[in-house]
Amino acid sequence: MKIYTKTGDQGTTALFGGTRVPKHHIRIQSYGTVDELNSWIGLLRDQGIENRHREFLLTIQDRLFTAGSMLATETAGSSKPQRKVRIEIPQVKLSDVTSLEDEMDRLDADLPPMTNFILPGGHPIVSYCHIARTVCRRAERMTTLLNEQSPVSEILLIYLNRLSDYLFILARKLSAELQADEIKWIPNPPVE
Repeated sequence: MKIYTKTGDQGTTALFGGTRVPKHHIRIQSYGTVDELNSWIGLLRDQGIENRHREFLLTIQDRLFTAGSMLATETAGSSKPQRKVRIEIPQVKLSDVTSLEDEMDRLDADLPPMTNFILPGGHPIVSYCHIARTVCRRAERMTTLLNEQSPVSEILLIYLNRLSDYLFILARKLSAELQADEIKWIPNPPVE
């Protein structure tokens, strides 16, 4: 299989099913941002973190490939003709959301309660985690916009929302494990 096909040279790309759309289409923006998120999570996974975190992040990367496949597939009911997809597209499931929630509960159990917002940073690894969190939020925003135009799996929307929460909790846990300072955001009063 060649990497280059030359079929996108005119600024369009094919969805699963064969429909061609502009490369700036909201569907492409959605799964492109999920792909970007997957890359940031890969960078985070490559850092000096506990094996349990690495293994869980690897599972998340697998789920994000699944999410990208779901987003690259035009939904049923479209008026555009589609070719039959030769492979069965996997699905993000409710159990994937539950897995994130269970892991968040486990990570959060040993953390001090939050009393303020926390400024991203404190250690490069923690910063990578916060970058992944904000890219996840962007993927969620893109996907909810797509959902307004073409229905998206509700579980996928929930998964992206929960994943950004998980990445926030993981950033806090990594701060604790790396003995990095968590800097609270305390708004300054306006200067008169």
